[in-house]
Amino acid sequence: MPNFCAAPNCTRKSTQSDLAFFRFPRDPARCQKWVENCRKADLEDKTPDQLNKHYRLCAKHFETSMICRTSPYRTVLRDNAIPTIFDLTSHLNNPHSRHRKRIKELSEDEIRTLKQKKIDETSEQEQKHKETNNSNAQNPSEEEGEGQDEDILPLTLEEKENKEYLKYLFEILILMGRQNIPLDGHEADEIAEGLFTPDNFQALLECRINSGEEVLRKRFETTAVNTLFCSKTQQRQMLEICENCIREETLREVRDSHVFSIITDDVVDIAGEEHLPVLVRFVDESHNLREEFIGFLPYEADAEILAVKFHTMITEKWGLNMEYCRGQAYIVSSGFSSKMKVVASRLLEKYPQAIYTLCSSCALNMWLAKSVPVMGVSVALGTIEEVCSFFHRSPQLLLELDNVISNSKERGKELKEICHSQWTGRHDAFEILVELLQALVLCLDGINSDTNIRWNNYIAGRAFVLCSAVTDFDFIVTIVVLKNVLSFTRAFGKNLQGQTSDVFFAAGSLTAVLHSLNEVMENIEVYHEFWFEEATNLATKLDIQMRLPGKFRRAHQGNLESQLTSESYYKETLSVPTVEHIIQELKDIFAEQHLRALKCLSLVPSVMGQLKFNTSEEHHADMYRSDLPNPDTLSAELHCWGIKWKHRGKDIELPSTIYEALQLPDIKFFPNVYALLKVENERYENGRKRLKAYLRNTLTDQRSSNLAFKSELPTDNSETVENT
Repeated sequence: MPNFCAAPNCTRKSTQSDLAFFRFPRDPARCQKWVENCRKADLEDKTPDQLNKHYRLCAKHFETSMICRTSPYRTVLRDNAIPTIFDLTSHLNNPHSRHRKRIKELSEDEIRTLKQKKIDETSEQEQKHKETNNSNAQNPSEEEGEGQDEDILPLTLEEKENKEYLKYLFEILILMGRQNIPLDGHEADEIAEGLFTPDNFQALLECRINSGEEVLRKRFETTAVNTLFCSKTQQRQMLEICENCIREETLREVRDSHVFSIITDDVVDIAGEEHLPVLVRFVDESHNLREEFIGFLPYEADAEILAVKFHTMITEKWGLNMEYCRGQAYIVSSGFSSKMKVVASRLLEKYPQAIYTLCSSCALNMWLAKSVPVMGVSVALGTIEEVCSFFHRSPQLLLELDNVISNSKERGKELKEICHSQWTGRHDAFEILVELLQALVLCLDGINSDTNIRWNNYIAGRAFVLCSAVTDFDFIVTIVVLKNVLSFTRAFGKNLQGQTSDVFFAAGSLTAVLHSLNEVMENIEVYHEFWFEEATNLATKLDIQMRLPGKFRRAHQGNLESQLTSESYYKETLSVPTVEHIIQELKDIFAEQHLRALKCLSLVPSVMGQLKFNTSEEHHADMYRSDLPNPDTLSAELHCWGIKWKHRGKDIELPSTIYEALQLPDIKFFPNVYALLKVENERYENGRKRLKAYLRNTLTDQRSSNLAFKSELPTDNSETVENT
């Protein structure tokens, strides 16, 4: 969509000119100066946010000293730039355009004041210019062009040609990103002898040249045949520019959306260092739910330092206003959750509306298990992930497990299907593991002791290590206790990952869940006795010796007074802390503000229908009153929203998701409802899926933050390329 200049008597638009167009600033004071200088009455009643979103001024209205290139890919204004160049009289000579832009007439005193102000500014600029020249004369050793205050000159023919050349290179990069094509081609040892295979980037360049791209042909027709089309350094620089372009465009959309949520995924290895992927979730101008990757944060072992760097990265480097953050969710592996909880707590202290919440794509039971501060639980979770990864190394290993699972079992076929999925992320993962454990042990034993030498030494060795880990009594007790404790939260967590109506009604069942867990805690002696008995029966079935962990026996070796039994040991070190932690974690995650936010899901028409249109959204929506465009009309608007759906036609279905509600053609007539729906989070994880696809398909030592952004390219990148 072209940008039109908002200045009086200016008809320029972005599609007809190479000029840069600049948004009105969000800062109220600076924005007011822009409006005053424009002298257009129709701009005076607009808010800074409205002006920033919908109005632009072209570069012709700014002094050249106010425009600079602080980066190689875009033209920007200085922080204190004010438009001063306007044509305020030409409309007087054209009677047909006299009232078209409603130019505000000034009195003689106002004109005299403006002229004097312009003279003063010019004198001040000349004085600064003289001082700069004198300073340069006294310091001749300083390099020319070192400062950033040089005037921007028109592009030369060579610069224009370079700009066109770069545009084609970026188009190729974007194409490769869309199709997940690596920059490099085959490795040298994969190429047949005597066959020349160029890398992918070079091949696409040749294709574009052969298809008739004159700019590229002129660039390369005199180049030596053995010269690289684009060096590794140039490729890296272009990728960095692509990363900056994509991030800035995404962040601009987030700022325009006004409200957003922050999500982090599990820690990943990038170039030998641990990083935390950061994503944002928001609703864009087209009313579409979006989840986009915006960058990697270097991971810190110290939780307090990580919290400070996390806040600094988001607010200072990426320029997001955390006052508009309405949710923060963290997905981390076992051992890291306590640190991310510190990050969430520090942000909540500064921004109370940034609700600490469970990510909709993560099963509640796995979230709770990963956060249990018991070393045995962390070890058990790591073992479970390794076992799942081991069998997914090849179809042959999964087939071997299928053969071991008994077909006579009632759930034999279902268990085989489960084993072919990433079942460790399910809400019932511990129930599945207990049921599968015997088959897993038999299969690992068979792979390790195979006499037909079907498996290489690495596979056989890993099978032996994993079999030893899952046949440890400490592991058996841990997974049985987790299975039983988390059975009280299983249905609750499943609903949180269900339909919008399931999530809404789940919020009302939390009290019952906490009541059940508190009852378990009060009668932990009885409950643990049953859990320990189940664990010992399973161990006996697998011929596993019951004994205290080796670390405990070594610590108490020679101590005759230690009469601690296995049952009492696991009660004090596992069952009690696990139940206590899960109760507290549920209270922390589903605090009062979070539950009130979930109650706002009653704005979704299908939920309203299930409630027989007897809802009290206004009470719960008070927490988001600052986000509403017209808070005084909220009550009346909610009443109209309810009447609209209660008396709908028989052939009209109730929208069942936030997305469906946002896409309604008449949603614009309900601005407060629209604002409340934007704040709510709904299960949407396309950003994480794209990022994980890149990480999964890229070797650790070849990962790059630049290429990770290439995998996040939006569907239509024409605007990004054009701006570049």
